Amino acid sequence: MSVGRFLLSCWVALASLSVGTVWLGGWLGQGAPRGVALLILLLAVAKAWLIADGFMELRHGPRLWRWLLLGWPLALALLLGLILSL
Repeated sequence: MSVGRFLLSCWVALASLSVGTVWLGGWLGQGAPRGVALLILLLAVAKAWLIADGFMELRHGPRLWRWLLLGWPLALALLLGLILSL
């Protein structure tokens, strides 16, 4: 796959995840269960992964930077998920 096609597919995936997040967020405002909030957090982590590995091309970069940039959103999502589940 060429670089242009790869970036285009990353962009389409990010746009789809963003639309899904907005749609779920609107549903969350109508009294949806807590599981919807956790799903929104999972979508946010997926978007962070696409940005770090796709657009920033950290899949070819140093492992430390990759794990730092992927670990931070994951840690925040886990912390928020833990707070929401209480």
